Amino acid sequence: MKLIVGLGNPGLEYERTRHNAGFMAIDELARRHAVGAVPRSKFHSAILDASIGGEKCLLMKPTTYMNRSGLSVGEAVRFYKLEPGEDMLVLVDEVALPVGEVRLRPSGSPGGHNGLADIDRALGGADYPRLRIGVGAVPKFMNRADWVLSRFMSEEKADVERGVKAAADATEMALSKGLDAAMNSFNRKIAQPQKPAGDASKQGGTTEPRTDAETTNNDTKIDQKTGDKA
Repeated sequence: MKLIVGLGNPGLEYERTRHNAGFMAIDELARRHAVGAVPRSKFHSAILDASIGGEKCLLMKPTTYMNRSGLSVGEAVRFYKLEPGEDMLVLVDEVALPVGEVRLRPSGSPGGHNGLADIDRALGGADYPRLRIGVGAVPKFMNRADWVLSRFMSEEKADVERGVKAAADATEMALSKGLDAAMNSFNRKIAQPQKPAGDASKQGGTTEPRTDAETTNNDTKIDQKTGDKA
């Protein structure tokens, strides 16, 4: 059994917000591998059974708010007697990555993400794979909480779809060919359209964002009404 967890906040008001990128990736995996299946409520989450890459998987969307994500994950890990480092993958939003890009790591720090921090607390460590889905850098005029709870802009639609698809593709490869193969294929900067040669203000190199250990920085009813949404 493999546990694939997408992080987000439950409720219509949070649909397609940046913080719900993990939910969006789980929905894409369900569309591909659990057609017609009806989510059921268990482990304080909405879950679906699926077969991906020859592995029996449980697709999970916690129905607690973000900073209580560890409740769902901890219950499922204990129930199935899973080894988080081998049997689990968490899909999560990442402000250090541009929209449309993903990064897969075997472990790492929460990087300021409340959902990951609560999972670390519930599991007693951070030794589990996580796939970070880019949601764009926080603008200077906004705080992080407001940014991740905002919806993607219409002009980001194509990039959002590319990122969600890449997250699902990377998950499939991690399950079928292993984590290393998936990291080699997906942990690279996606080529962006070249800027006009005469636009000096847009010239210059780019560097790959640093994430995880490299940085310090609804389908069911809500069971817990307390806690941070961001």
